[in-house]
Amino acid sequence: MHDLWSDLLACLDLDGSADEGFAGRNQRLAYHRLFGGQLLAQFVRAAALTCPGKAVKSLHVLFPRAGSAEEPVRYEVERHHEGGTFATLTIVARQTPGAIATASVSLHAAENGREHQTVQPVPPVLGAEHRVDLGLLPWEVRTTADLDSPKPEAPELELWTRTPEVDPGLAPALTAYATDLTLIGTALRPLDGISQRDAGRAFASAVTSHTLWFHRPFRTDAWLLLRQHSPLLAHGRCFGRGDVLTEDGALVASYAQEALLRFTE
Repeated sequence: MHDLWSDLLACLDLDGSADEGFAGRNQRLAYHRLFGGQLLAQFVRAAALTCPGKAVKSLHVLFPRAGSAEEPVRYEVERHHEGGTFATLTIVARQTPGAIATASVSLHAAENGREHQTVQPVPPVLGAEHRVDLGLLPWEVRTTADLDSPKPEAPELELWTRTPEVDPGLAPALTAYATDLTLIGTALRPLDGISQRDAGRAFASAVTSHTLWFHRPFRTDAWLLLRQHSPLLAHGRCFGRGDVLTEDGALVASYAQEALLRFTE
């Protein structure tokens, strides 16, 4: 079996330039459809390579159609504004059928200023006995929740995550990748007798939009808490949001997602 961590890092090594377009290879996964987290991570990398003096501040992505794992993804960048402090881009991810995802990206050069935050306290990092395997996350994850359980629970989830040692410049892309994995499962938690394991049988799902905001520099090879909540499931869609916090309680990123969620009965 291939090394999922090395495979993901290779996917973040984009070829090309902003003027000519970037190309990204795909993860070697067990199913034919592209994982949306891969596209989110590659969008972040394309934006960072386009404006190397700035950091991605926010990213809003729409997914009009599923991507194929059999064809590399091409990223076309359009600069709308690039000043001394801020930059605004549109990036389109394309394959032969057309656009598979579009991103509106804002970037910001580092600057000093006053700081204040209001968040719930961060609990201690869970012990190794709470380590779980989430499949597509090729790094350490710890949680007390079981997204595969059919028992109804509150639509909330807390995950502690830590990657192997890695270039901190990849932290936004790796975090974008991770935030796409568990929000639909979180939305399913209150339903009796249904969990994310029932995908393709009890329900069909697909992410339609995903937004991230990056607040502060951080590392993924230190412990991060992904704290998320799904307040709504209605009209064939679910909505969820979350925060990313460091072990000492600093809020470093936030995210939100809407997805199609249709039940067979």
